Amino acid sequence: MPLPITPPLLPQLARSRTSLPEGDGWAYEPKFDGFRAVVFVDGDEKIIKSRNGKDLDRYFPEVVAALPDGRYVLDGEIVASSFDTLGQRIHPAKSRIERLSVETPARLIAFDLLALGDDALVSLPYRERRAALEKAALAGVELAPVVWTADDARDWLETEEGVIAKEADAPYAPGERTGMVKIKRVRTIDAVVVGWRPGKKEGTLGAIILGVYDGDGELRVVGHSSGFSAKEKRELPDRLAPYESGERGAGEPSRWASAKDLEWVGLRPELVVEITFDHVSDGRIRHGAKVQRWRDDKAPKECTIDQLDT
Repeated sequence: MPLPITPPLLPQLARSRTSLPEGDGWAYEPKFDGFRAVVFVDGDEKIIKSRNGKDLDRYFPEVVAALPDGRYVLDGEIVASSFDTLGQRIHPAKSRIERLSVETPARLIAFDLLALGDDALVSLPYRERRAALEKAALAGVELAPVVWTADDARDWLETEEGVIAKEADAPYAPGERTGMVKIKRVRTIDAVVVGWRPGKKEGTLGAIILGVYDGDGELRVVGHSSGFSAKEKRELPDRLAPYESGERGAGEPSRWASAKDLEWVGLRPELVVEITFDHVSDGRIRHGAKVQRWRDDKAPKECTIDQLDT
């Protein structure tokens, strides 16, 4: 008999909000920074699908090997030492995948049980699915922590990537943003503006390039910020012109961007901005960098890399 739920199955998604929901009707889990994964196990056949229905099992053989035989469907996240480490695994060369599976192994963290044996569980409320997941005691499957009050979850806004809050009595809704919200961890640092990239329209700015000083006093690029209004994009090139260092260039084209997209204009390290962001990986700001204010009161040398660790 086949599983009661078979691929493809889109995972339930979360709406964004800025604060933790309160009340008895919520469960809370830490937010992980990895690849969302829906796992189908039927006997010794094991299939892992991405959020968009792509095959993941060939890229993570160590995760497949750790799954116990049985008949179940899990929703979870594949995580590793960093998000960049995971990205390196999406590669056509089997030898590279096998080598990295040993050098930088990934693991699955399960947070929902969608089917067990002959029973589909998606229509059950989350609290019952969670109880079934814990009772199933799937050997070798790591379970996401869960707490049942906002106060118990609050520390995750400081120590993890954020919090996922789920309506405790809501069924699982594949592909829909309902019954679940995400509250991202927001962090703040001061950074030096070391350059800028042109925008798509002639004479506009697309992004500023951000740097901080490392322990040896060297200025290191750690990310960029592009969340400017149309008015700011028009005005910033003139505002930044007096600080230009004379350095200009273009990075190598990539499969994601053309060389034109990587053009840059260097600036003397004299301007400081305060930015908020929600994710750091391998010493770089990866997501959500937004300028809060320009800091004329801050010396560039005070913008140090240790801010990324706090």
